[in-house]
Amino acid sequence: MTQERPINFNCEGNRLDGIIHLPEQPAKQGLLIIVGGPQYRVGSHRQFLLLARNLAATGIAVMRFDYRGMGDSEGEMGIPEPCEHIDQDIRTAVDTFITQVPELEEVALWGLCDGASAALLYAHTDPRVTGVAVLNPWVSTAAGAAKAYLKHYYTKRLLSADFWRKILHFEFNFIASLKSFLSSIVAATSGTKKGQLEPRNPKEPNSTALANTVGERPVHERMADGLQAFTGRVLLIISGNDLIATEFMNLASSNEKWRQQLLSPRITCHTFQEADHTFSCRAWRDQVAVWTRDWMQSSGSVKCEIS
Repeated sequence: MTQERPINFNCEGNRLDGIIHLPEQPAKQGLLIIVGGPQYRVGSHRQFLLLARNLAATGIAVMRFDYRGMGDSEGEMGIPEPCEHIDQDIRTAVDTFITQVPELEEVALWGLCDGASAALLYAHTDPRVTGVAVLNPWVSTAAGAAKAYLKHYYTKRLLSADFWRKILHFEFNFIASLKSFLSSIVAATSGTKKGQLEPRNPKEPNSTALANTVGERPVHERMADGLQAFTGRVLLIISGNDLIATEFMNLASSNEKWRQQLLSPRITCHTFQEADHTFSCRAWRDQVAVWTRDWMQSSGSVKCEIS
């Protein structure tokens, strides 16, 4: 038997709403789901809700909540990158989770997209957090997105029968496609004056936004620092059919700090080649739940493959 308990709690004067999934006998480690924006606590295709019910049925207490400015919670969402502004939201959620479920001795964070990024930025600051599960992390760079688009989209186009049919039947717009290709090349090879990648505005995926603060280090660098400082176990799940995941893996293969961190034995990696960004079909969603459950219940690891 499991309970689903609605809760609300205060974060710097704003009411946040959430749900706790409570097994009859909770394990000592619970799971806190951090949503990615724009998203709320149910998740795309009800993914977060169904994941929570799946894990609670196996004895793992789960909490999912809306951070400020999302879903039913009060407050304003941080911009341009929400994941950089929710440390206090996560901390008060952990406080609430442990208070509501006194059997808990430790908490694992679970995040998709920029929810994963937020988890990596926060985890090392809270000793109660002993595990982090990150799915298709958002590394937020204009050049990185362009490189992923070149690698992911154009390769598929060249292997597509429909692409070649359009060419043979003179239905292909060469000028527009060439302009798009060249603009992607320019974006992929450009950076800031300091040689760093500029952050993207999540509301305008194809645009480049200025950094939040003059001289601020890019989000992906601070995520790598957070991962390096975190001493707990990490689960990394990557979709094979997703531009954001491709962008992350491109970064991981080309950046020495990321490469070294992802080769650590404390990190378990799974790649789901067929899956899209939000694991939108039942088989993909169920597999993610199995990997999450096994990771939480096991002390073993699965080596990351970085090419």
